[in-house]
Amino acid sequence: MSFTLAIVGRPNVGKSTLFNRLVGKRLALVDDQPGVTRDLREGAARLGDLKFTVIDTAGLEEATDESLPGRMRKLTERAVDMADVCLFLIDARTGVTPTDEVFAEILRKRADHVIVGANKAEGNAADAGVLEAYALGLGEPLRLSAEHGEGMPELYAVLQPIADEFDKRAEADAPETEVDVEDDDPDAPRPITAAKPLQIAVVGRPNAGKSTLINRIIGEDRLLTGPEAGITRDAISVQTEWDGVPMRIFDTAGMRKKAKVQEKLEKLSVSDGLRAVKFAEVVVVLLDAAIPFESQDLRIADLAEREGRAVVVAVNKWDAEEHKQDKLRELKEAFDRLLPQLRGAPLVTVSAKTGRGLDRLHAAILKAHDVWNRRVTTAQLNRWLAGMLEQHPPPAPQGKRIKLRYMTQAKTRPPGFVVMCSHPDKLPDSYRRYLVNGLREDFDMPGTPIRLTMRGQGDKNPYKGRREKNAGALKKHLGKNRT
Repeated sequence: MSFTLAIVGRPNVGKSTLFNRLVGKRLALVDDQPGVTRDLREGAARLGDLKFTVIDTAGLEEATDESLPGRMRKLTERAVDMADVCLFLIDARTGVTPTDEVFAEILRKRADHVIVGANKAEGNAADAGVLEAYALGLGEPLRLSAEHGEGMPELYAVLQPIADEFDKRAEADAPETEVDVEDDDPDAPRPITAAKPLQIAVVGRPNAGKSTLINRIIGEDRLLTGPEAGITRDAISVQTEWDGVPMRIFDTAGMRKKAKVQEKLEKLSVSDGLRAVKFAEVVVVLLDAAIPFESQDLRIADLAEREGRAVVVAVNKWDAEEHKQDKLRELKEAFDRLLPQLRGAPLVTVSAKTGRGLDRLHAAILKAHDVWNRRVTTAQLNRWLAGMLEQHPPPAPQGKRIKLRYMTQAKTRPPGFVVMCSHPDKLPDSYRRYLVNGLREDFDMPGTPIRLTMRGQGDKNPYKGRREKNAGALKKHLGKNRT
């Protein structure tokens, strides 16, 4: 998915109908009665060759309290902050209303890209409303009919350059991963420079203190902070130099936990974190010391491991914790139990408010990045493999022992190893874990993702036929000497 499009507007202007058309399914309820949509719905949209994420939102209403319309408005504003592009729908048959003008002003302040869509624009009765839409000051309106599919080519034409822009930005920001390596590679590990800074994503729940932490690192209040949900837009990046190391830090949007809407919000919050992970070399999962290791945190940490990124866990608000030693012991035990695939990853306690622990966080990030780039020579690996085989030989399924012949490192960022063996499909997962855990311990690679590939050589013996060949050469040589 290249970008996220949020469809916003007053109730009953056709947002859900357009959402259904873009995703190609009737996922959202549609009715003539206004206010049917009360939460956020996310779907995979397709328009021509464009693929993107579309969010259907509740109708914007002028409510600011904790009533149902007020909570619906907060959800919609949250979607606006998370989206890359906002499609602002008005009803072309009704024309521009005072409410439309209020929300056009909100979009001007909160959204980077706004497209005005004059929906229900089929027929001459909509002409006046389309002309009125120019007065919103958000560019030329598109004539759309979500119900009949009119205006989709025009919408495609507007979205195409935006999609290209996001593709180029993603390509420029994406870190170099899965790097092929050789034993004599002189450029290992890759140096951190101002042109290629260390890329870090700070992810976690709202109010965990992500923006406060980044402000503390860069030494100024660059990012807006506060208790309100939806302050941070997704994937804001800040370039800085932290203790002499050039870094680009991605701040991500978080979600305040609200009772009935948590499932929808959690999905959007996690999807936002997923996008940030793809831009990072090191992912800092920021936890609140009072409520650590909730499902969002675990899912994002697990995703970072599956995407092959280095992970550092930082526990914020440590200054407010009373029983520090007991709490730290509990956190480490819970981390190893809940995320065994990241066993040994650094767990650092910090206080974004006071700045305590930031030196330890800085050291942990650099160590995680160093391990992520770790190279091990083929000679070291094969000596190590021989010892591991002697200590615990591989199993012998159906009486035929699996032979592990040779091992080398093929990639780094994250470290990737290849073992040449017989019958790789029969090697149990438990033995793979034995080898991976041994690599972590013996080559000091705690916490980083490790890729171990078993590659078969069939039953080919590299020495097969060499004896016959040598015997033939000797016979020929002796025959020449006789003559």
